[in-house]
Amino acid sequence: MPPSPQISVVIPCLNEEAAVGTVVTKAWEGIARSGRDGEVIVVDNGSTDGSAEIASSHGAVVVHEPRRGYGRAYLTGIEHAQGEYLVMADADDTYPVTELGAFVDALESGQDLVLGSRFRGQIHEGAMPWSHRWIGNPILTGMLNRLFGIRVSDAHCGMRAVRRSALQRLDLHSTGMEFASEMVFKAFRRKLAVDEIPIDYFPRKGESKLSRFGDAWRHVRFMLLYSPSWLFFVPGLVLLLLGLAGMIVLASGPVDVFGRTWQIHTMLAFVALTLMGAQVVQLGVFARTYALTHYGEHDALLERLRRRIRLEHGLLFGLGLMLVGAGVLIAVFVRWAHAGFGALGDEYPTALGVTLAGLGVQAIFGSFFIGLLTMRSRREEEGVTRPIVVADRTPEHVTQA
Repeated sequence: MPPSPQISVVIPCLNEEAAVGTVVTKAWEGIARSGRDGEVIVVDNGSTDGSAEIASSHGAVVVHEPRRGYGRAYLTGIEHAQGEYLVMADADDTYPVTELGAFVDALESGQDLVLGSRFRGQIHEGAMPWSHRWIGNPILTGMLNRLFGIRVSDAHCGMRAVRRSALQRLDLHSTGMEFASEMVFKAFRRKLAVDEIPIDYFPRKGESKLSRFGDAWRHVRFMLLYSPSWLFFVPGLVLLLLGLAGMIVLASGPVDVFGRTWQIHTMLAFVALTLMGAQVVQLGVFARTYALTHYGEHDALLERLRRRIRLEHGLLFGLGLMLVGAGVLIAVFVRWAHAGFGALGDEYPTALGVTLAGLGVQAIFGSFFIGLLTMRSRREEEGVTRPIVVADRTPEHVTQA
């Protein structure tokens, strides 16, 4: 059995017959320049032109993946790659794959993930639309840096390289364009060594497959879903604190603020803010707990809290809120009874009591739900570990040149 190659160049391809042959040839040249052996894998993602045949004729292993998606193509290609170092590039001849040796050298020196940086290199005229260069890419990269506390200049560059041993820790799942964001933020979150290399970026050959707004939204959606602190906790805490402050001020009755009298309608608005804020914060706790227990994410604060706070603590907290709310409502009822059960005039403390009771109910059932999320699965109890996604095989839907 021949030894595994050192380098695997993985290239997703969808109707790129104008450039894919050139890219494959350049990939082989890059492998030769690096002084290592390697393979070139082209993942045909449902092409209707001659891309697969051209890639095969230039010496590539062609893997057919009919399920569409940038990430899907890469996941399939990675599954079939045999090399210790995986280099990724597009099939449109925009990236200098002849220079892949620098990426592999960085991996060999200790890096786990190496990203190309078009913005630190040279973007040739006509290679990137003005809106992408000055609006789209800076905004998406800035969001990724801000939401996940990382520092990269070009998070969505299509030329990158990753060490095989880092793949299991990355645990990649995304099937669309957000695959690029997932790889970067997981590498930083899981403390992998990441580096950037300035590269040239050239005008593409053939028609672009990007959906300007659709792909941008997929990136934004993905980043928000994987950043519960910004998606849930920040807006939730703002709503919750604002609502609680307003309710406390109005608990005893109308209040004059800046020459205006805040009455029961304002109180009800603060009640709504409080309940909405508590619900959003609770969803954030659920999301972070789920990511911690089911996706292998690390959250220092949540892990400390899990060691110190149990289901019973949440139940007692919720019960306490319910009792306080019930106490307020009982006091209102007693006053109403003493007044002969006439018109109920204690609207403000009634609203406060009902809100506190409602928060208590949320806390109780939320605690049970968190308890459910943190239950160890049967597979974990049996000590069964999840296998790495990279397989050492050549299935029937692979075409070998």
